[in-house]
Order: sequence, then C-alpha cells, then structure tokens
Amino acid sequence: MQQQGNRTMDNKMHREITHEEVDRFEEDGVVCLRGFFNDDWVNSLRDLIEMDIANPSGMVKSIDAEGATGFFFGDTFVSHHIDGFKDAVFKSPAPKIAASLMQADKINLLFDQILVKEPDTSTPTAWHQDYTYWPVAGDQVSTLWLALDPVTFDSGAVEYLRGSHRWGKKYLAISFDPDQKYDEDLPEVPDVEADRDAYDIVSFELEPGDCTIHHGLTLHGAQPNRLKNQRRRAYIQRWAGHDVTYNPRPNLQKMLRDPMIPAGGPLDSDLFPVVWQR
Repeated sequence: MQQQGNRTMDNKMHREITHEEVDRFEEDGVVCLRGFFNDDWVNSLRDLIEMDIANPSGMVKSIDAEGATGFFFGDTFVSHHIDGFKDAVFKSPAPKIAASLMQADKINLLFDQILVKEPDTSTPTAWHQDYTYWPVAGDQVSTLWLALDPVTFDSGAVEYLRGSHRWGKKYLAISFDPDQKYDEDLPEVPDVEADRDAYDIVSFELEPGDCTIHHGLTLHGAQPNRLKNQRRRAYIQRWAGHDVTYNPRPNLQKMLRDPMIPAGGPLDSDLFPVVWQR
C-alpha cells in the first residue's frame, strides 16, 4: 500500500474475478467490471491526465477529424512520460484483473494511454481491432478501459461487436492520424455504422472507477461526445499474457522505441515490462 498526497492507493481487488466473468470474456470478447478502482485511483488519474494535457509527450498526435468540433486528445506510453502513471500500471488492481480474465501466468504491459473527448466533440472513434496495430502474436492480448467520468452513449461510450474476436478474422488497422495509413494485406473493417442492426453490438454505461476489458481482436468503436457539459476521460492499458511473442512488421503503430527483442521472442523488456507473474 502507498500514500499519494493524502490518498491511499493499493493493488488489492475488492473481490476476485468470477468464473462467469472469465467465461464472458472468452465468449463475448468483452466484460464490464464495476468499482474495481476506488475514488483515490480515479482522482489521481484525473490529475495525471491534466498534467499530460498541459505537457504532452512526444507520442501525442491529433486525432480530431477534419472540421470537427470540440477536442479529442490522446497520448500513449504515458507511464514512460509521467511517473505517476507507473503506479496505475504496477500498483493498481489492473494487472491482476487482466491476468485473471486471460488466464495468464504472466502479464506484460504493451503500453498505457489516455483518451479524452471534451464536451461537444464531434469526432467518433472508428470501428477497429486493437491487435493489428501492434507487433504481437498470440491470443492473450487485451485492453483495459477505465472510466474517469460518467460514460453514456451520448458522451461517447465504447461499443463492441460481441463475439467478433472469435470470427477468425484480422482487419486492416485504421489510422487515427490523418497523415498516416496502414497497408498490410488485410481486409478492411466492415462498415458497421451503415448496417448496425446486422451486428450484435453491446456497450456499457459506466461510472468513474468502472472498467471494461476487451480482447485484442474484438471489433469496437465509440460515438462522439454529444454532451455540452460532460467530459469523457479514460485511462487505458494494453496487456499481453504468457502466450504472446514479439511480431514486428512494417508500418505498424509507432512504439516508443525499439525494444531490441528478436522476432518470435518473449516481450520481456524495458519497453514491455513484466508487471505480474504467477
């Protein structure tokens, strides 16, 4: 346990992950967990996000659509930029949550990230898979998405295509940077918005401290933040389990640096640290 200012922070889970939640993650590709991060974590991460917005890292890029209203801010590898985020990586319940749901004997952090949709931000988050952006191979890849504000459909709740991680398909990564395109030999993501009724879409209204965890192959996207007076701040961690190896390929999402890992080797490195192991 640690003290941060007058806040008490620890990595204890207020309850264990249930067998039903493990099954839901395996079958649906996404599960919602309520209240695993207390007010101290929420308030600390809100403060850290404000620090990052005021002084972003070299990994920050504009993700506002051309002509969009509002402000959609994102920064990656934030625990390498502001030390306070390291506590959320190494000292929060997050790695135990990821290990439990993925049934992993070891957990590596790929990177952590912040995403902020300010009020009246018209930029949506395009439907995509996380997996194809990253230099990884293996099944135990997941994203933890922690709400730091109340999240509703109107404020930009993430939506997921239930079971899409088991379609046996990998889709072309869609760049959130207007100046970058990906060119792997993969099919394009289906146009979900053109035929929403054809898909099994699920989303969750969240309170601060609630989180979702989804599989790296689960297709997902998010609406604009249509509310005039509500921010949508989220802290996000990308996790890999013991079956994941390094799979570098051309023209992927930019990593902070070369991890100096041979192709096919374990991720264990300064860039992708082991955060938990059985």
